[in-house]
Amino acid sequence: MGVQTPIDLPAGEARPAPVFAEEARAAFARSYPEEPHVLAHGLGQNALLTLDALAALAARLPERSIEYNRGDLPIGVDGKPEGTGLAIEDTIRHIARSNSWAVLKNIEQVPEYADLLMALLDEIRPQIEARTGAMLRPQGFVFISSPDAVTPYHFDPEHNILLQLVGRKTMTQFPAGDDRYAPDTIHESYHAGGARELTWRDELLAGGREFAIGPGEAVYVPVMAPHFVRNGPDSSISLSITWRSDWSFAEADARGLNRLLRRIGLRPAPPGRWPAGNKGKALAYRALRRLGLAG
Repeated sequence: MGVQTPIDLPAGEARPAPVFAEEARAAFARSYPEEPHVLAHGLGQNALLTLDALAALAARLPERSIEYNRGDLPIGVDGKPEGTGLAIEDTIRHIARSNSWAVLKNIEQVPEYADLLMALLDEIRPQIEARTGAMLRPQGFVFISSPDAVTPYHFDPEHNILLQLVGRKTMTQFPAGDDRYAPDTIHESYHAGGARELTWRDELLAGGREFAIGPGEAVYVPVMAPHFVRNGPDSSISLSITWRSDWSFAEADARGLNRLLRRIGLRPAPPGRWPAGNKGKALAYRALRRLGLAG
């Protein structure tokens, strides 16, 4: 993966302003890693993030790194939605009328996008590592959505900042680690290769918190916080910058051990949320995995 390093600028030439200004970095530090919040960003227009550039990026990525489907979906879906029948390049270039939702995953596989991802994460690395230790497995995702498209109810295993670049969208988040919104058994099956989509019930909505963002705004999403997203009346481009921590990996492995314990009839306690540690369960699961006993 490419990493941006400091550049010696010609004499008298100013260094570009950071994407996350001092105030945004301070706001992030106050809330990270468990409190969702909106923060300002200055990414603005970027040649790598136009529709034509993203269509070209889609052609360079392996098939496993591209997901796209209809945009007129309900909040809750049963498994992966069906596709649209369009090619991904056409879907992106004509997103305003293709009634689609698309995500380009692991954009860091392409060097110039790896540089962009690492430049953004390096700006907030001190705030991240002061709370959750080393920033691990940085990844980037680009979301391209048609007007009024819905990203169904789901969770993700990473710490995540979603930067809105074009259009507007509203993300509704629910408390991470709360069994009412994402049952422990669903967490456990996800870490064994199951789906991340969650079952939606209308009564859940009262526990959600809406974050409406437009260009120049971003929203932070804690690890495994359930959420769904509604796009605004115009097409949208968003960039998601994500990372893992020792804590997030320990939480995942503790879920793995709980799945094994549940198989033998026990009712294990769920992993603790940060700053609670889950090292005991995580180490036990890793030992079983090395012995080939955790499948």
